[in-house]
Amino acid sequence: MGIQEIKNRFGIIGTSALLDHAIDIARQVAPTDLSVLITGESGTGKEIFPQIIHFLSSRKHGPNIAVNCGAIPEGTIDSELFGHEKGSFTGAHEARKGYFEVVNGGTIFLDEVAELPLMTQVRLLRVLETGEFMRVGSSKVQKTNVRVVGATNVNIPEAIDRGKFREDLYYRLNTVPIHVPPLRERKEDVFLLFRKFAADFADRYKMPVVHLQPEAQRILSEYRWPGNVRQLKNVTEQLSILEQNKEISATVLMKYLPGDNGKALPMVLREEMKGGGEFSERELLYKVLFDMKKDLTDLKKVVASMMNGSQVNLEESPVYEHELYPRERAEVIETEPGVTISTKPLKIEPHEEVEDESLSLSDKEKEMIRKAIEKHKGKRKEAARELGISERTLYRKINEYQIKG
Repeated sequence: MGIQEIKNRFGIIGTSALLDHAIDIARQVAPTDLSVLITGESGTGKEIFPQIIHFLSSRKHGPNIAVNCGAIPEGTIDSELFGHEKGSFTGAHEARKGYFEVVNGGTIFLDEVAELPLMTQVRLLRVLETGEFMRVGSSKVQKTNVRVVGATNVNIPEAIDRGKFREDLYYRLNTVPIHVPPLRERKEDVFLLFRKFAADFADRYKMPVVHLQPEAQRILSEYRWPGNVRQLKNVTEQLSILEQNKEISATVLMKYLPGDNGKALPMVLREEMKGGGEFSERELLYKVLFDMKKDLTDLKKVVASMMNGSQVNLEESPVYEHELYPRERAEVIETEPGVTISTKPLKIEPHEEVEDESLSLSDKEKEMIRKAIEKHKGKRKEAARELGISERTLYRKINEYQIKG
């Protein structure tokens, strides 16, 4: 099945190359039994990809279930996933099968998988590695043949460093990664999605379809959409229901975007909306960088002249007296009211020492780690707590910097 056929089958709207790439990976991995981890921001449509994978797999006639791990209380998540025996806890009046037992031969989608408690992660790792699990309150090992697809909007490597997610489970679950791009990286798809949502809501509520004026279309495409497709759908529905005039102007559209003063828009749009400023954000950045480079070059010339004991070229390297030349050690001239320039190089006496202070972040970090270890007499767990990092990260830093102790 081609990518366009998949889009038609699952109602996916968009022509973005990043979206096509994600669909293509799902299509290729579907015939296998490999575990898949789907990543992406909230509202990007990650839930569609497990359906694609299941539909294109040999398990498509088997059960397929989606579980929102973040919506199940920590005290009952093990029972929900793996089942429990009668009397295993208060309220367990009868034995119950869990999802992994019910979905045997099919696919289970674990949404918000990073929200699983650590002990549940241990149980899940065993299922992924051996296909074995035990019900809560039972010592009998059971087998299951389930394809696991996980999804998260959390940065899991950071969660691992914080001790919130098991590293071994991450690598076992992340056999094939699929990243769903945010809407701001699919600008060509924004207006296509808007038209589809507008037509759907017009049909649902029996009203005319809303249309965007050219300037409103431009703002729609340039907006960053922090809530992604979900937010775009919500804004389209509000416009469809609340606006009597179905020709939507830029001013009307901005009222439905969070922070209607334009703060969520790119800088160039904000300036144009205020009616002033020709410079784009990139041009302003270039100007700042060029000014900084010029100042640095001037400073290097002055320092070199000072060290050589030669005359500073004032036309090439103007330096204000108050910055580098103390008044009592320099001859100065006044170029304009309030501005004086030194004409005499500053000589460094033989007994004066110039301290070259290291600004290396790695050196500072190494010194902090060494002092923390010394303070706690080699107890790395205590040192890691004081430094505000995980013990795993501390061990890695110790090996990286070759710190003894």
